[in-house]
Amino acid sequence: MGQRHMDRLTSFDTSFLANEKSNGHMAIGAVLVCEGEPPSHEEFLASIRSRLHLLPRLRQRLAVPPLQLGRPFWVDHPEFDIHDHVRRTVLAAPGSQEQFHEAVAETFAPPLNRSRPLWELNLVEGLERDRFAIVYKTHHALADGISVVDIGVLLFDVEPVSGPIPGGAPWSPKTPPSRLGLIGRAFVGVGQTARRGARWLLAAVRHPRRASRRAANGAAGLWEVTWNLARPAPKVPLNTDISPHRCFYGTRSDLDEFKKIKNVLGGTVNDVSLAVAAGALRNWMLDRDLETDGIELQALVPVSVRAENQHGELGNMLTAMRGPLPVGIEDPVGRLQRISEAMDALKSSKQPLGAEAIWGLNDWFRDFAPPLLLGPTAAINFSTRLFNLLVTNFPGPQVPFYVRGRELVEVYPVGFLAKRHALAIAIFSYNGSIGFGLLGDRESLGDLDRLGSYIEGAVEELRAAAGIASPDGNQLEGDPRPGVADGDGGLVRG
Repeated sequence: MGQRHMDRLTSFDTSFLANEKSNGHMAIGAVLVCEGEPPSHEEFLASIRSRLHLLPRLRQRLAVPPLQLGRPFWVDHPEFDIHDHVRRTVLAAPGSQEQFHEAVAETFAPPLNRSRPLWELNLVEGLERDRFAIVYKTHHALADGISVVDIGVLLFDVEPVSGPIPGGAPWSPKTPPSRLGLIGRAFVGVGQTARRGARWLLAAVRHPRRASRRAANGAAGLWEVTWNLARPAPKVPLNTDISPHRCFYGTRSDLDEFKKIKNVLGGTVNDVSLAVAAGALRNWMLDRDLETDGIELQALVPVSVRAENQHGELGNMLTAMRGPLPVGIEDPVGRLQRISEAMDALKSSKQPLGAEAIWGLNDWFRDFAPPLLLGPTAAINFSTRLFNLLVTNFPGPQVPFYVRGRELVEVYPVGFLAKRHALAIAIFSYNGSIGFGLLGDRESLGDLDRLGSYIEGAVEELRAAAGIASPDGNQLEGDPRPGVADGDGGLVRG
């Protein structure tokens, strides 16, 4: 599946390693809730073991050249032991939502051990309503949001199969390179980068008009990115030194309702999702007596550039865009329209080309520049000057999946917290629902559950603006904040 021993990380992947500092951990993942009794720990281990050959990267660890000479490599881990990556948590009765969220937060609090393959699974048992969950955690250097879907081959079936588990394919790890070998491979990488540059120059000479057009588009994109750098994101309490502790909140809505909202009010499902996040953050800021007038938060919005024929390949194929969250607009329809117009402008702009040009320069710098010069290029990626928070939204499969015969019923994605970023909102659609996963710094966002409730309230607000009846048949009016109108804000969970 294109995952080989001694594959080299891209500069984008490497940036996630470089940005792991000051309690900012670059782990992402998903919370997967299933119906029924959980499989036994041994059955779960056996099922995963039988499929590891489908994703060879899961048995590979990082190998960093001495003195950081070039980008790291993925190498087979000779001491790979599945027990280091799969654990079990049993919640005490009653297994409430609060207990479950705490277990998820504890899973995502510590950084992953870089001496091992960069992933973990936690089988969480004892949830209310006869359910269990699988908490999946991986380093962003290993996989982006789209290829997290591909991780499903490790866990899921498309039919409720519960028969005998086949034995795993034999695996013989390749010998890791020595320090001298890593230095040699690093210099080979330098040569490969130089050859790519030479091929680019040769193509430019052969096709000057095409090269001129691409150069002009890239230059325009670089200018647009530079212009964004000159317009800093507002200063808000979300951007502060974060602790090593985490909190989590998950909530979900009906995907069909999001489609109805966008059909009535305009935009896309992604625009509606961003408008929901903006509405929730506005109410959270008002609740804290923070200024909202004229404020437009800036979200880091990853956009996948992975082609359809590239599923199954781990690693990041993303570009990042800066999306507005207009918390200063009181009218929910006005917020959605502002977001929709801005995202349309971003999609038609040259910013993605500018971002690709920057990453191409990063590849060159990481191969040719001294390691001490790499700090600034890495630090700028998630600077609070550019972004207040991460908001990531990826579409998922719209058919049911199963774990050893048990149906997967809820999916809540989990983003990462970079340095001085106390909140990440991740959004993922699955089988007719759309799940919001909120990861926060416990010290600065102890009220994350309230922000999560505002997510639910913001959905109701847009539903009412679109004239769509709520699930109980009533149309909501009034303030969407919990405890302000309708007793509990008219919130509908799940």
